[in-house]
Amino acid sequence: MSVRPIVRYPDPRLRHRADPVGEVDDATRDCVEDLTDTLLALSAIGLTAPHVGVKLRIMVIRLPGDPGPRVFLDPEILWMSEDRLRHTEGSVSMPGVTDEVERPGRVRMRFRDSAGTVHEEEADGFRAACWQHEIDQLDGIFWIDHLSRLRRERLLKRYGKTFRQS
Repeated sequence: MSVRPIVRYPDPRLRHRADPVGEVDDATRDCVEDLTDTLLALSAIGLTAPHVGVKLRIMVIRLPGDPGPRVFLDPEILWMSEDRLRHTEGSVSMPGVTDEVERPGRVRMRFRDSAGTVHEEEADGFRAACWQHEIDQLDGIFWIDHLSRLRRERLLKRYGKTFRQS
């Protein structure tokens, strides 16, 4: 299909809760194809429909060990462990800056695949962090919201400098 332009922080569309997909139709499949093409073109790990300005609960993730990008429609976290892990995070909507974010180390998620079939899966470590990161984006929660105020302000200052230079 096509590679779509990325919505850049601080665009307010990144703060809106995405709507459920509902019925999987041609428009949904087209969006999934575009998200996959965009993810691959950016060499990104994960991408949500809001990253390209579409207010739907769709995420595509490509992790090492997976045969290819995986599609998740209407994903929701069902359970989170109490143990916590730290991982470096960033966003295609805020290129050039990263920081460590602490999240639950294990999660269980329910989602539909691109055919509309419902699945439940568990993940731990980096995979669990990626799922949580992208689902947060679908809920209008940007990854920097998990940083302390001081770390967030420093990161925003670095991003401002990077953004102005590009």
